[in-house]
Formats: sequence, C-alpha cells, structure tokens
Amino acid sequence: MTKAEWKAFRGAGRHPDQIMLSVNGDPAREITVRWRTDISVQSGFALYRPAGSGAAWQRAEAIVNRFDTDLDESNFFFASMAGLQPETLYEYTVGDGDSRSEVYSFRSARENITRFSFLCLSDIQTGGPEPPADYTELGEIVKKILRKHPECEFILTGGDNTNCGQTDVQWTGLFLGLKGIIEHIPLMLCMGNHDDMGFADYSTFTGKYYSEHATYFTNMLLHSYPRNGPPGWETANYAFDYGNVHFNVLGTSGYEEMNAWLLSDAADSKKQWKFAVHHFPVCYSGPTIECEDTYPALRDGMEQCDIVFSGHEHSFARSYPRRKDGLYDKPSEGTIHYNLGSGNRNPPGTRVVPKVWNAKTYAHEEDLSMYTVVDIDGAKCTLTAYVEDGRIVDRCVVDKEKDLVLPYDPAPVYNRTRIKFKGYDLGMCSEETLPQQINGVWYVAPGPVMSFTGGVALRTPGKIRVEIYGRFAEFSEGSDVMRTSGGERRMRGSCLRLLRGQLYVPVEDFCAPLRMHPLFFAHNRFISIESETEARPVPEQP
Repeated sequence: MTKAEWKAFRGAGRHPDQIMLSVNGDPAREITVRWRTDISVQSGFALYRPAGSGAAWQRAEAIVNRFDTDLDESNFFFASMAGLQPETLYEYTVGDGDSRSEVYSFRSARENITRFSFLCLSDIQTGGPEPPADYTELGEIVKKILRKHPECEFILTGGDNTNCGQTDVQWTGLFLGLKGIIEHIPLMLCMGNHDDMGFADYSTFTGKYYSEHATYFTNMLLHSYPRNGPPGWETANYAFDYGNVHFNVLGTSGYEEMNAWLLSDAADSKKQWKFAVHHFPVCYSGPTIECEDTYPALRDGMEQCDIVFSGHEHSFARSYPRRKDGLYDKPSEGTIHYNLGSGNRNPPGTRVVPKVWNAKTYAHEEDLSMYTVVDIDGAKCTLTAYVEDGRIVDRCVVDKEKDLVLPYDPAPVYNRTRIKFKGYDLGMCSEETLPQQINGVWYVAPGPVMSFTGGVALRTPGKIRVEIYGRFAEFSEGSDVMRTSGGERRMRGSCLRLLRGQLYVPVEDFCAPLRMHPLFFAHNRFISIESETEARPVPEQP
C-alpha cells in the first residue's frame, strides 16, 4: 500500500480521531485527552463542562507533537482538562476552531478514594504489519468485559498492545478498534517487546529490529502520561497515583536507570499500595522462558512493590510472595508476580508447566481472551482472573492488614535440598540423586539433570560428558579438572561418585561452561538451574 493509498484509507485528516483519555495527574481533578489530525492543523483545544449542565465550556489548550510515521505525517494533541469536580460526569469535545469531534463523556474519580476497581489486559496485539490491522474483535471483547464489570474505572495493560509497534498500520488499527471505549475511560498502556519491534520491510517481515526508545510509542503518547520516569526513558516509564495506589509502569530498555528510579520513587510515595507493571514476567510459567534481563536487574526496585503485573507468555500465573530468591507466605514478606494471560484471543507462545515459584497457573490454550479485575478496598486487594466465557481461573485476596494471602497456599519448604531446572521439578529423574553439600560446596549429578532437560548425557567408565545449548563439559571421577568447549577448567572440588552411583560435580562448575547458572533458594531449600537462552535442547537424531 502506498502512502497515498494509506492516506485515503486510514490516514490523518483535519477532523480529530484516535481520541484517548489517560490519567496524568489527580484523576478526581484532572484528566488528559489525546487526539490526532493531519499536519495542516497546527493547534487545538479541548472544551469541557459538567454533562447536561448548560454551563459555559472550559477550554484546555493542547500541546502539539508532530510525528512522521512510515505512512503518514500527523500532529498529535494532548490537552489537560483540569479543575474538575470529583465524581462528576463531564462532556467534552476536541479539535480546533474549524473542525471538532463529537461530544464525548467521562466521569471524574472520587476524591481520596480507597475503594475502586480497574481492568487489566495484556498481549492484546493481533495481525501482521500489513494493512489492515484489524482490532475490531478486540474492541468488542473489551466492550463486553466492561458491560460485565462497569465498576472498572480505567484500563491498565501489560504490554504488547500492538503486534509490530514500529508501523502506523498497527497503531492506527489499535486505536480504531478501541473507538467507543477509550474516549470514555482512561487507557494506561505499558510497553511490550512487540511495541518497539519493527521490520525494514513490513510486507515481507525482513530486517527485524527493536527501537530502544520505542519511537512510535513515545511520540504517539508523548504527553498522555506523566513525564516522571527515569531521565531519558520517559513515556515508556511513568508513575501515576489512583486513590490509595501508586503505579509504576515500566518499559523494556534502560534497566539500570529504571531500577534506580523504582527505588527512589517508592521511597517518595506514601500510598498504601504500590503496584508495578512490566511486560516480561519474573515468575514465568513456560518451560524454556528466561528472565535474566529483568531479574536481577530490576529486583531491588520491584521488591518495593506489593504486586508486579506482567504479560508476554499469553498464559496466566500468580506467584508466591518472592524476595531475594526466597518464596514466602505473607504479603509483607515479598512481591507477588502476576502474569495476566492473553487479552485478545491469542494462542499462547509458551506451554505452561508447574513452576515452584507459582502458587497458581492456568494453561491458557483456548482461543478465548483472559482478563483480570482488580478490586481495591482499603488494605484489601482482590484479583479475579477470568476467561471471557465467564469462568474464573483464580481469585486471590491480598490483605495487608491481616498480612495474608487467600486462598491459603503456603510456599514449599523442603526437608532435603532439591534440584530444579528453570523452576521445574525434575521429578523421578532426581528423586534419589538430590544435591549434596560437601565442605560448603553444593554438588549435583549432571546426568539426571541432562536427561530431564533434553540435553545429552554420555556415561562411560569413570566419566560423564554432557551437552546442551551447543556446548559440552566432560567430568572424570576423582579429578577437579573438566574439559569444556572452551578448554580445560579447574573446579571447586573433584568429581565424586555419590548417590545411586552417579558422578557429582560442584553445581557452579557444572553450569558455567554450559551457558547456565544456579540460583539458591535457601529459605525453601532448592537450587534452580537457570539460563539466559530460551532454546529448546532436543538431541539430534542421527
């Protein structure tokens, strides 16, 4: 499609479109509206007043940001409708002196509220970059959800709002699909990896790249949200307050700056609850997923929060309270990581398996959307995860006053240290070959671990050779020298024959040459072997 064809199809015009509300201050007193026109319109303003009052219109001048996309040249307008009365229905219109939108309505928030609800959706993307990116079905899904849950006062996403965020095709499709919704209820977007993904040639999906500063997301939403994130990383990172909750919305780049910002921002906030949303899950549920970029880079900052919402996997999971690689029972002891599932009938990219850190998982593999309604009631937060057909996947109550999570489900604490692979128990592969601690060093049996993962374990008299992720390590009984893909390396201790006659080696030395590393959960007594790769190690069949 040429630019001229696109302009006639979905391009910007003099008449305002893509109208969207957002929280950019105290929602009882102020709300921001955003819209788009072509570049012939140089200025704009919002008019607003209490609905049906016949009062004089109040005027809010707009900030203008020109952004030239791959298919269009547009001006984006951002106007702050301030001086609102709390809990009041307002009507408004946007545009300039010549061309204005129809009249829409919204309700301002109650003042100093401690009881409210909001809707969480994640991974709502659909289609490829080629026209027409059709988000009509998403719009119908969200309308149906809001009819069932009219108590929801805003929408918070967990990222991947588009399938290819570095093209006007996808964003235009998204805003068109949500027309009739986001003119009336604030939309708070979190950026996902697909939102900063692009292709040099959209029609052939070639030349894939990621825009570190998410050019389209940043420019199209430049003043929709508070510009209070870490310097240089605003828009993709922002914080806002709603009632007694402080929210940190996190992007996908600049983790060192993000972590420092989270720490200082949490220290400054006096709100009763602290929530964050970050697209990549920490307590993932897929067999091969990794979170090395997110954790530990954002660990200290995230651990200031009561709940961290995420997406990415298109599957649902809720963790035990987690802190410093320990799993606990009480909300005061850690952060709950809450993976939202797919909000737009997107089949999952991963297959859920039981992970030691998750109290609840759901294998969301049907072509049905999932969503979560969060109900805040003072010191109590209720999270209810639904499938769009009405089934409840999980209902969890976090009670800060009583310091408990319901339903009761204590985190596991083993009496003998176990071995896990990416949080998954090895089961009968290691039931009788558990880790052993010798002179303060933890030893594991490489053979059972490799058998479980799909790697190669070749046993010969007095030796074992293991291969995974394109690398190998070979250990010899009684020797503290191992042969690896990168040459010989000395270990912390010698290779020993221990339980069930299996050869054991120090776990850190076993992991290091194989692109892996151990995490020690001392409180729960298990070791999880992690890797930064998501490759699926299946041995080649000759």
